[in-house]
Amino acid sequence: MDRTEMADFLRHCRARLAPADVGLSQGARRRTPGLRREEVAQLAGMSTDHYTRLEQARGSRPSRQMLAAVARALRLTGDERDHLFHLAGEEPPRNRPTTTHVRPGLLLVLDRLTDTPAQVVSDSGDILAQNPMAKALHGDASARPEAEHNIVWRYFTDPAARELFPAEDREHAARVAVADLRAAAARHPDDARLAGLVRRLRARSEEFSTLWDTHEVAVRRAGTKRFCHPVVGLLELDCEVLLSPEHDQRLVVHTARPGSESHERLELLRVVGLQNLTHG
Repeated sequence: MDRTEMADFLRHCRARLAPADVGLSQGARRRTPGLRREEVAQLAGMSTDHYTRLEQARGSRPSRQMLAAVARALRLTGDERDHLFHLAGEEPPRNRPTTTHVRPGLLLVLDRLTDTPAQVVSDSGDILAQNPMAKALHGDASARPEAEHNIVWRYFTDPAARELFPAEDREHAARVAVADLRAAAARHPDDARLAGLVRRLRARSEEFSTLWDTHEVAVRRAGTKRFCHPVVGLLELDCEVLLSPEHDQRLVVHTARPGSESHERLELLRVVGLQNLTHG
């Protein structure tokens, strides 16, 4: 808990509010702008002494219920509320809905990456957008049924999806996929679509169900991955994962080290990919 920063943040937020903003009368002339401490305490349903201690950086650690009440009283935005929770050493509430809409700026970045595979993937593994190089490497997701847009679903239900990886890498890839999906499910406990995906996978794949029961958790991060492309052969690529501000979408970029054999093969993939000689 950062008492000093939280106290300063609360004072700043209180000072910017006028009584009319929260349905209170202006009353007598005020010596300073903003709400009075007792007014914030009343709106939050807490004692004035307790709120005053928070603003003076000498209060005890507030409960999550109290933090939410103070956020409502001060009319904080979602980002400001999350900041208040972080200052108190708490994880913000998980009530932001996930979205499949990719921001235009992220799509612009994707379009600029013309010589390396890149795609936008949701927290649960849905492919939301691909550049031509990603389609050449992974196949065009938009050409498949909607259920197969999810990389985890396809990996455990379509044997062809595994052919993209060397045989000795497939067990590790399966474990990583399940561990990452379990981490996403914990971040979004109220996401019915994600929960439904897990249920369908457990019913469809014994391997997935067994791995799910191990309770391994690991978020996908940067690393090195190998791909067996049917046209250009083995590619060893560095994988970078860039998160959206809400952390519910990822820009996944694969690059080859300059001068390497994989770099030459990736350049060949760029050429044959434009000629639509990719796998399905």
